[in-house]
Amino acid sequence: MTAIFDTILQGVLLGGLYALFAAGLALIFGVMRLVNLAHGDLIVLAAYLILLIANALHLGIILSFLIALPLMFAAGYVLQAGLLNRVIGNDILVPLLTTFGLSIILQNAMLTGFSADSRRLTTDGIETASLPLFNGMAIGIMPLLTFAAAVGVIVALNQLFYRTALGRAFRAVSDDPVTARLMGIDDKQLFAIAMGVALTVCTIAALFLGLRANFDPTIGPGRLIFAFEAVIIGGLGSLWGTLAGGVILGVAQTIGASINPEWQLLAGHLAFLVVLAVAPRGLFPRAVD
Repeated sequence: MTAIFDTILQGVLLGGLYALFAAGLALIFGVMRLVNLAHGDLIVLAAYLILLIANALHLGIILSFLIALPLMFAAGYVLQAGLLNRVIGNDILVPLLTTFGLSIILQNAMLTGFSADSRRLTTDGIETASLPLFNGMAIGIMPLLTFAAAVGVIVALNQLFYRTALGRAFRAVSDDPVTARLMGIDDKQLFAIAMGVALTVCTIAALFLGLRANFDPTIGPGRLIFAFEAVIIGGLGSLWGTLAGGVILGVAQTIGASINPEWQLLAGHLAFLVVLAVAPRGLFPRAVD
């Protein structure tokens, strides 16, 4: 019984990391109906940016992360305003291909700039620290912080969407862009702000990714798959559903790994397919009028 509890607990905490991967993707899809295939690579890029700032300025990882946050927001704003706004329209294929091309460019640029060697973000031992529970069980401080960060990000995004004027504008553009433009809302600028916020969330995900595991320029597509599955499981447009989707994916993976280590990723993919078969719109889809 203790082993089962530990497996589920570790899966829930792993789900927090997947929810961080997925939150930015859910935000972008919810605001502009864009599936960003470069999302995973942007998370990896943010991890490299934190590492680059830390090495260049001889700063700690947390301070480097705080410096990287506004830089990634600016990068997202410029990316959307300078490129993606030009291709968003009725045809979903063009922005899809554009972000696919961006993914390839980012991977090759990071390979050129940082080599294929894996890297890791390190702090003063917090990534290996743990809290004792009972019956010899322990819970890692870093997984716990990751889950807390995921909940904090979801709460913050919900507050942004439903408690601010900017959030009301986001929802107006998402629900009826034509009417929103007639009311004087600049949808292109809102899209750029949304991408900036999404890349800010990507930077938070990058911090915990780098503290919990090694990363290299080629792992972006794998992070994208985890993010995409979490979003679909939770339901498109639902931020809390994204957290639930991440938890379900994480628990499925840890249960699979407890049976056979080779089944970890397979179990997560199977859980995704089962949910998709039972609830094609996800478990908690946003209501559509």
